[in-house]
Amino acid sequence: MQPNYYFTLQDQAAATTRGDASQYVLRELQIDKAHEIATGKDVLIAVIDSEIDAKHPDLGGTVTKGFDALGGGETPHLHGTEMAGAIGAHGKLLGIAPNSQILAAHAFDDSAGIAKGTSFAIDKSLQWATDNGARIVNMSFAGPVDPTLRRLLAAAYGKGIVLIAAAGNAGPQSAPLYPAADPNVIAVTATDSDDHVFKIANRGRHIAVAAPGVDIIALAPGGSYELATGTSIAAAHVSGIAALLLERKPSLTPSDVRATLIATAKLPGPPTPDSDFGAGLVCAYRALAAIDRKPSGATDENAQAKQ
Repeated sequence: MQPNYYFTLQDQAAATTRGDASQYVLRELQIDKAHEIATGKDVLIAVIDSEIDAKHPDLGGTVTKGFDALGGGETPHLHGTEMAGAIGAHGKLLGIAPNSQILAAHAFDDSAGIAKGTSFAIDKSLQWATDNGARIVNMSFAGPVDPTLRRLLAAAYGKGIVLIAAAGNAGPQSAPLYPAADPNVIAVTATDSDDHVFKIANRGRHIAVAAPGVDIIALAPGGSYELATGTSIAAAHVSGIAALLLERKPSLTPSDVRATLIATAKLPGPPTPDSDFGAGLVCAYRALAAIDRKPSGATDENAQAKQ
């Protein structure tokens, strides 16, 4: 006689990735493989934007704290909800960092179409994000040079906060827009499902990387869904990747995160000195694999060259 032991089949455990099959961003960024390594668990990401619909079923528990820089009503708005979902959705749609936590800074009004935010509201929101322990700040907005914002960005960077911003949708002939063009910020442009750069995205040497941002299925207020296009949602995808990196290796500095994103990005065609894609298209899985191979603080020579 002997015990009736249990044995187990030795297949690799199935990935828990969910999401809609039409979310091409998940394939582009290899999210299924990335989520076997990290999901952004407990990483604090401040989203400075319009009001987020924190009650959307795909965002349950994601928005952990909010700040109203406008001192007015709090009507959920499409743009802020889209950005939060691109980062942290975990329902019908899947965000890049579904287990991250969002600090929602309401700095933009609820105007239909293009919402607006003032320097004062944005500055207050960035200070609030810094004071509340954000590791990443997503800034999916663009405008002119702002001296106070520039000082706050430098201070946040000095405290180890990863700053990510949309390059802007003002067209190839536009002057660089801010905060994306600030040297302490990772500027992100957008691409479509065929890896073509978004036709009205800003261009320039300050662009760091590209991410999917055309015809993205996104969350909308009231538990609904819409298509989103622009450098805004591309930046949110990169913020999500940054959260995966920081979960995996919390000691990474903003410089480490930038260098990793750049070193693991790939151009869809032959490299050119003035690429519209920056260093190329980001990839969550390649970025995670890279930090597992290299100690934090080590800078890849190729990454330096691309910067």
